Amino acid sequence: MEQMKSNLSRGASFEARTVKDIIEPAKSIFNKVSVKAALEEMQARATNSSPVIDQRGELLGTVSKNQMNRKVGGFGHDPTTEPVEAQIEKDNPYCFEDQAVAEAEQMMLSAKVGEVPVVTREKLLVGTINMAAIAQEKKRRKRLERLNPAPESLTIGCSIPLLYHQ
Repeated sequence: MEQMKSNLSRGASFEARTVKDIIEPAKSIFNKVSVKAALEEMQARATNSSPVIDQRGELLGTVSKNQMNRKVGGFGHDPTTEPVEAQIEKDNPYCFEDQAVAEAEQMMLSAKVGEVPVVTREKLLVGTINMAAIAQEKKRRKRLERLNPAPESLTIGCSIPLLYHQ
């Protein structure tokens, strides 16, 4: 697994939001199950890939249906006895829950992926983040900024004299 870094500033409100603010729950596969069990689980979830964790919940990597079908079935291995652990792809991107959303977005764009696992600094899986959630967050922030403009964009003025009566 690799953690990609970004040089984005955290100045603006979107950039300052952290990944943990918009993560979605992760559905993972335990590293000790068979390839067949992993494929069935991904089929039930209607997904093509899944994060893989150990008994502590630490992210070990990801598995994909295509890769497992090619490697296991293509080489004549028995998917009921072949451990999923042997099929884990370890060089996939991930991000930390305390990273800025803008950093995660940049990392995903650079890696050309639509979703990545989100982990704690101890690499415990806490969820996933995807480009759709980031786009939704951007729209939400834009609406909020229109409703509550930044203080420097407000003009304060009064053309009606205020009278104080006792």
